[in-house]
Amino acid sequence: MAEVIKTELNEDGKVIRKIRSFVRREGRLTKGQEQAMNDCWPTMGIDFEVKQLNWTEVFGNDNPVVLEIGFGMGASLVEMAKNAPEKNFIGIEVHSPGVGACLMAARDADITNLRVMCHDAVEVFEHMLPVASLETVQLFFPDPWHKARHHKRRIVQPAFVQMLRDKLKIGGIFHMATDWENYAEHMVEVMDVAPGYKNTAVDGPYIPRPEERPLTKFEARGHRLGHGVWDMKYARVD
Repeated sequence: MAEVIKTELNEDGKVIRKIRSFVRREGRLTKGQEQAMNDCWPTMGIDFEVKQLNWTEVFGNDNPVVLEIGFGMGASLVEMAKNAPEKNFIGIEVHSPGVGACLMAARDADITNLRVMCHDAVEVFEHMLPVASLETVQLFFPDPWHKARHHKRRIVQPAFVQMLRDKLKIGGIFHMATDWENYAEHMVEVMDVAPGYKNTAVDGPYIPRPEERPLTKFEARGHRLGHGVWDMKYARVD
């Protein structure tokens, strides 16, 4: 467990308290994860730097780009990349064992249309992503910060969704999913008043689980226990 709040200085030298939406968990890599990091990072890993990416250079083609924030251990991201070779996928995750596991799975599945980063997604959005370049941004099962006093740490906040909107193409999709009903309600509350977005749902604020989002073992177990999962898709309309 490491920093939640990062202290920064503004141009006048005054302290800024930057609230994180995650708790960094370094963890210990297994030998397989460590080997995958060593073997695959040169071709599949992207280091953070204050420099804008060029997707054509990153992937070697002009296919649509799907970005996932917080992919966990990467199983569903690898499955999506395998099922949609006509698209490019990039995943951002702060948990290094998860990045290692994702690279290991991608290598074993001979995936070539996937890149990963191990960094704070907000900083990646701020400094590295080209404007209006993403077809889809995925945020699946983010930390719900379920205690009321921690709700300010939830990543879905007005400032973040506007920063995200700037990186989506017109018509691009912000796809969220959560198994916390209160967080789903929070997401809808934020997104419904966010300029430039439109909910794609036609019957209430939520949509059925799209086929492109794989059903995880955790989610399937939740269904068997009667737990709910809420999916939302918002399109950038201007």
